[in-house]
Amino acid sequence: MNPLNSTALAPLRAQAERLLGHWRGSPAQRVWRLWLSELSGVLPARWRERLGSGSQIGHIDWPLTDLPTNPEARGASSTEQTSESARAGLAGARHILLLPANTVLIQHLSVPVIATRNLRDVLGFELDKHTPFNATQLYFDAKVVSRDKQQAKVVLVAILRERLQAILDECQQQGLVLQAVDVRDAHGTPLGIDLLPTHARPKQRAGNRFNRWLLAICAALLLGCMLLWLNARQTLLDDMQNSVAEQRQQVAQLQRLRGELLNTRGAAHYLAQRKLAQPALTQVLADLTDCLGADTWLEQLEVSDSGDVTLSGQSASASDLINRVKGCHSLVDAQFQGIIQPDADTGKDHFSLRAHLRKETADAPSA
Repeated sequence: MNPLNSTALAPLRAQAERLLGHWRGSPAQRVWRLWLSELSGVLPARWRERLGSGSQIGHIDWPLTDLPTNPEARGASSTEQTSESARAGLAGARHILLLPANTVLIQHLSVPVIATRNLRDVLGFELDKHTPFNATQLYFDAKVVSRDKQQAKVVLVAILRERLQAILDECQQQGLVLQAVDVRDAHGTPLGIDLLPTHARPKQRAGNRFNRWLLAICAALLLGCMLLWLNARQTLLDDMQNSVAEQRQQVAQLQRLRGELLNTRGAAHYLAQRKLAQPALTQVLADLTDCLGADTWLEQLEVSDSGDVTLSGQSASASDLINRVKGCHSLVDAQFQGIIQPDADTGKDHFSLRAHLRKETADAPSA
């Protein structure tokens, strides 16, 4: 192997070992194994054999006094063929070697909770404080027993490398394939640790590959659920934004209609005020009848919206019409338009006069 590649991958391997140390013996690992055992129970036997889940992990106590043997090898151990078949049967299974408590060094420690994130590294630096040996002389593993907000109780298990190597050599001579090396406590209960060195651990089998694929599928399903949830949230957000945009359009349209209504009401009010400020046409006709007299009649009368009044007709005394119109209450600013011309047929004068309607101050709009 290239030394550069080995140096570059060393941090990754250290991180992987740290994660495996957290994983081994944790409640999540026990739940995962229990779930996998329940799942493998519903699979056909052929599938379990193919996936590697049909072979169960056995437990063997040290020293090796009672090894499981192949049934075909019973009564025929004297022959070389049956001996080889027995070793093949032992080598095909995985075992966890359980060491007694008197073969290892067990220490119960109390460490800060933050140290449990890298427990093996922390204990590796302080191993000479808790044992008579340093990290280069021991194989060790640790497990968190309990924790609170500040401190965590940890069990440290260590064994001399020479002693463990001798045990591994004897197991190899017996044809045993060790999955892990655990330790029984004083009550005979396995501690749930693994003292097996990294280089002595077996390669991953099909069952482990199946576990990895299953874990990857679960992660993909979890990621898919998260994406679907985010998509649903985004769809809901888009619907809410569209609803808000529609409501804004409705409010803008309502405000526009309200403005048009206010303008219309203002125009109507203005026209009403203008109408109230000017005298009625019947009143104008009555005033003209009284002011002009009986010797004058009108041929044309026009009243514009601006209040301009145009009169044209004939009168016996047209020159006196300006004084007469001044006495008319409805009209002001009377002036002749053009010249006064006599009519030969009637003998009267033809006139054209222009005036303005008087605004009534009582009804006029206030400033």
